[in-house]
Amino acid sequence: MQVKVIVGLGNPGEEYARTPHNVGFMVVERLAERLGAKFKLQSRFEARVAAAGHEGCELLLVEPQTYMNSSGRAVAAVLAYRKLVAADLLVVVDDADLPLGSLRLRKKGGSAGHRGLESIAGVLGVTEYERLRVGIGRQEDGGDLVRHVLTAFSRNEWEQVRDIVEKAADAALCVVREGMDAAMNRFNTRGPVNGGEETVSGGKA
Repeated sequence: MQVKVIVGLGNPGEEYARTPHNVGFMVVERLAERLGAKFKLQSRFEARVAAAGHEGCELLLVEPQTYMNSSGRAVAAVLAYRKLVAADLLVVVDDADLPLGSLRLRKKGGSAGHRGLESIAGVLGVTEYERLRVGIGRQEDGGDLVRHVLTAFSRNEWEQVRDIVEKAADAALCVVREGMDAAMNRFNTRGPVNGGEETVSGGKA
């Protein structure tokens, strides 16, 4: 049976639960809810892990508990234990360079300065793994990025966040069922446009 490891990046602790930096956690938690899976803390991986089946594939949903900057330790531990490789990985991560409410799937790429992705690349030694970037936007006044990603979403933003988390969960399952090319064509967006979404063409980045 094919195994897919879907890792949501974030920081453990209630104080970070509704912050932009934790949208990766939000997406894998929504996947667990939809698939009827339960997270368990597994100290050997320094992560919370939930197992589920979907369309003949075994899914391992992972939330590293190492804090963002050391996420690679947990990812590497899960892959090594299950004798998997980077090609079996999908990482769900926040992206401040994308508008809030947008998604971008990619087959590989750099970290764009994201410490969680930097940690994964540093430990695995490769950047050829799939990632699902969830747009969190930036402050309009160009304020401090660290403060922005660690400050809870406002009440007005929260409804939009819930919508994009739902769509990100749909996108992740599409990757599992139909592959990355199909998911990119269907879900890569620039963001909400006049109440809808504008699809980015040529999404094979």
